[in-house]
Amino acid sequence: MSSYPEFFNSLNQDLLALIWFAACYMGYQFYAKRRSYQVTCLASVMHLYRREWMNSMLKRDVRVADTTTVANLERGVTFFASTTMLVLAGLMTLLSRSDTAIGMLSELPFSTPMTPLMWDLRIVLLMVIFVYAFFKFTWSLRQYGFVSVMIGGAPNPSEAVDPRSLDMHAERAARMASMAANNFNIGLRTYYFAIAGLSWMVNGWLFMVLTAVVVWILYRREFASSTLRTLMMSTDINSLSK
Repeated sequence: MSSYPEFFNSLNQDLLALIWFAACYMGYQFYAKRRSYQVTCLASVMHLYRREWMNSMLKRDVRVADTTTVANLERGVTFFASTTMLVLAGLMTLLSRSDTAIGMLSELPFSTPMTPLMWDLRIVLLMVIFVYAFFKFTWSLRQYGFVSVMIGGAPNPSEAVDPRSLDMHAERAARMASMAANNFNIGLRTYYFAIAGLSWMVNGWLFMVLTAVVVWILYRREFASSTLRTLMMSTDINSLSK
């Protein structure tokens, strides 16, 4: 009978850890999206670079460099989409190896005793995370394909086109490229949180701490990194408000 209090205590800890993880993940996604419209961050600055890129693209007769750049971006997204499928295959295999995995993890310090059901729930959480990442990567891949079409359909400099129409085309192409990049970025964030999710196999409190650490790392990189400061050196930040 003494095992029942331990079981319910572990269950309450897992529920608290799951709620904390969901709050951190969805909360940061909401915060990052809202904040990107209000302050300078990687997403907002990179959109300026993409707009400059599309304006320069419209002035070129030969756009091989532009299509090559899009192809290189697609290649990176494809790599992560393929890797995600391999990760999902590995997680499905782990579902049938619960006894062996639980025995190995029980030897780690600070590990929490688990039942096969608790192990399966942890694996299912990771599977849900990576399925979501896969959908984001594949949608990003399609959007980069749309960017290629928009570059191919852009008017040549020799054509007599209204400057306002050119500006609108450049803005549309830049926005589509930014949408593709944002979906790719969400997929990468999901990978970060999945790494924190691995710690749930050991201890629920460790899972919560690492989830908070991931939020801090993502915030630092997107809103207060040296990369952002470097990008801002050659970008007119005042144009963000226009």
